[in-house]
Amino acid sequence: METLLWVLVVAVVVLVFFVRAAKKAADSTENAPGKSIEPPRRRQLLTEREQAMHNRLTQALPDLVVLAQVSFSALLTARAYATRNTFDRKTADFVVCDKAFEVLAVIELDDASHKAKAAKDDARDAMLTEAGYRVLRYPNIPDIERVRSDFSSAAGTRHAAIHPSLNP
Repeated sequence: METLLWVLVVAVVVLVFFVRAAKKAADSTENAPGKSIEPPRRRQLLTEREQAMHNRLTQALPDLVVLAQVSFSALLTARAYATRNTFDRKTADFVVCDKAFEVLAVIELDDASHKAKAAKDDARDAMLTEAGYRVLRYPNIPDIERVRSDFSSAAGTRHAAIHPSLNP
């Protein structure tokens, strides 16, 4: 009788083990790539403010190409994984190129939230500047003349970073 009780206990433990393993396998299948718990949804590509900035840039710079939401991975490269990991999930608000798609400037449109992120913004700017990009950071949408002025002087200052304190 005692042996039968032990066999029954072992059978229950084995059964519980298999039930948990099957549930875990089913859960991992649901979370596998392509099988997320929450389906992805559409989102607006640019905020209203970013749309206004894009329109301003294209009006002011009709002979140049204005790209929005450009991945730093499209701008930067590195062999070392640790280095790539410092920029692979970052995006630039706008990148302005000539017709041959040579980057003339990386543009960041700041808002009030960037006041608390000054150190992070400086690090992003330094990374881009070190790679040879000109960084323009605007706290507000500049007028057309300001944009034209910033780009008319681009030839001599392509590799210079423009700091927020220089922007009105």
